[in-house]
Amino acid sequence: MSNMTKRALEESLKRLLLKKPLTKITINDLTTDCGISRMTFYYHFKDIYDLVEWVCLEESTRALQGKKTSGDWQEGLLQIFEAVYENKAFIMNAYSSLHREQIENFLFRLTHDLIMGVVEEQSIGTSITQAQKNFIADFYKYSFVGIMLDWICQGMKSDYASICQNMCTTLHGNISNSIKNFTKSTK
Repeated sequence: MSNMTKRALEESLKRLLLKKPLTKITINDLTTDCGISRMTFYYHFKDIYDLVEWVCLEESTRALQGKKTSGDWQEGLLQIFEAVYENKAFIMNAYSSLHREQIENFLFRLTHDLIMGVVEEQSIGTSITQAQKNFIADFYKYSFVGIMLDWICQGMKSDYASICQNMCTTLHGNISNSIKNFTKSTK
């Protein structure tokens, strides 16, 4: 029942975002739209922004579906772009209503996890530390997020498949080279 309520709130939020900005949507709007009480809303979320964050995390989890290995991280990256694009109205509204920092933090967590899966896999049997692995993942996540935020800020007008392909071409082999470079520097 709990997940059904959360999904109902997600659908209500997406429906309402097509009509008005996030800053104009109230808890009452959401609860009336999906037929639940305010107490039920607060049982699941502390406020509307908490719901927005949950929706973003759910969408990204569905988009990635385990695409965190060196063989399929590029597909995972493309799926993140696809999920953002498929929810364009929601994302654009949330982007213009939330502080840029909230969107950045969400994207940072998402891309760090994606890249960290690849770094962990490719660093098996090496002597690099966890701090070095985190540094590599952080280094590449800032690149991903910066490019994605530019794309969102420009209204998602550019072809995301081309952007993703360019990112993948640029990064091809660079994560493993970073790991090798750290391995050499610790010897």
